[in-house]
Amino acid sequence: MTHFRPHYPPPAPRKPGPWQLFFHKRRSWLDGLYERSYRMKMGEIHLPGVDLYMVNEPPLVRQVMVEQAADFPKHEMLGDALRPLLGDSIFTTNGAVWQRQRELMNPSFEAARVKRVFGRMRDAADAMVQRLRAVPEDSEHDLEVEMTHVAADIILRTILSQPLDGESAHRVFEAFERYQALAPRLMMPAFFGLRWLRPWWLQRQSHRAAVEIRSLLVGMIRPRYDAYQMALKAGDEAAALPDDDILATLLRVRDAKTGKGFDFDELVNQVAMLFLAGHETSASALSWSLHLLAHAPEVQQRMHDEAVAGLVGVETLDHDEAAGRVKDMVLVRNVFRETLRLFPPVGFFARQAAVGCTMRDKQVKPGASVVISPWLIQRHRELWAAPDDFDPDRYEREASDAEVAAGCPHARESLRKAYLPFGMGPRVCIGTAFALQEASLILAMLAREFRFEPVPGHVPQPVGRLTIRADNGIRLKVHRWQAG
Repeated sequence: MTHFRPHYPPPAPRKPGPWQLFFHKRRSWLDGLYERSYRMKMGEIHLPGVDLYMVNEPPLVRQVMVEQAADFPKHEMLGDALRPLLGDSIFTTNGAVWQRQRELMNPSFEAARVKRVFGRMRDAADAMVQRLRAVPEDSEHDLEVEMTHVAADIILRTILSQPLDGESAHRVFEAFERYQALAPRLMMPAFFGLRWLRPWWLQRQSHRAAVEIRSLLVGMIRPRYDAYQMALKAGDEAAALPDDDILATLLRVRDAKTGKGFDFDELVNQVAMLFLAGHETSASALSWSLHLLAHAPEVQQRMHDEAVAGLVGVETLDHDEAAGRVKDMVLVRNVFRETLRLFPPVGFFARQAAVGCTMRDKQVKPGASVVISPWLIQRHRELWAAPDDFDPDRYEREASDAEVAAGCPHARESLRKAYLPFGMGPRVCIGTAFALQEASLILAMLAREFRFEPVPGHVPQPVGRLTIRADNGIRLKVHRWQAG
């Protein structure tokens, strides 16, 4: 069977020089990759402001992200880039501060709680279906915008018990798009020891985009926070938490050692992190899923059949049963897993060596940058059979002897050791179960109702910034399935 091979930025034949990176590769982190990047076990580049090591070999990846995670904290440059938007949240902090925040956040994402928000997810997905039903038959539609809307709507419904209207959805999409586009340009001077060279007007534009998004959240959080504080003083905590949403959990949670919870600024930072990281990564993966399905009609037909059968009567089930029904859709799940492999929402995890160490034959000094790239590892030529092909069925079969003999000696272990779209180790994404449930539900409801076709001549161009997005959008033709 011939599989669809989606376009991705063609790697340069040779390693780019430092000044090539500075002047020509600031649009996207993917632009700095070259052919050997997809085969090497570990690479390095030395710039005036940083020594950077790219680690692809699974044992070294595990060393950095699991076994010695404390010795490789989140990179300070990443914190500088994201702090205006996310503040000191679990996405940007390290050490004891991060540990405290993570422990306070964990109860909001326990398995039972994720199932309890299924109904809110379904309401947002129903609203998405209604919007797409209004799209004229055979017309072109930018699915990135729609997937951003539904993902942000789900996050707001589950965190704050509020739906997201269309105007606010477009504001968030456009503001974060501006913020993303500016991030590589603002970060690149630091790699050359030129932090002072960051243009002030670009910093101002970035700050404005961050303020626009955070102000939306502050306006929603402040009334709930103030009401909760007043209820605590009055000794009637239950009255201030009428909604069993994630914000209610974050308001209630207390540090086991100090008895203190989040103050207002901390709460806004954590909600901003959940909102931005949660909706942006899901929107990216869902958009690429539809792009892949549109080019794989046989897979799309099978997925439609599975969704039609699996969603029969799901509206009448309780949350646990309904969530279980969606989880049992094997092809839906595997399409999403394969999308995350080919287009991981976060293509690069940046860490900073806190202590010196030896990796392979290289001496990594304290302060050096160590980058783990799901984009490279999940397309690595020695770790995956047909690494650039869209093949969701690969997860239901053992790697054959033929695949191993064809130059992929580690094929049988690739899923366990070389698949990390959510990271791994102590800093694995806190919302993994939430994202998988959300994506499976949305894809199943879309597959049941709609069929997607490519727009002739339109080829989405992946760019790697804070997330992997299409520089020119993902435009598809939207059709309703014919009954029978």
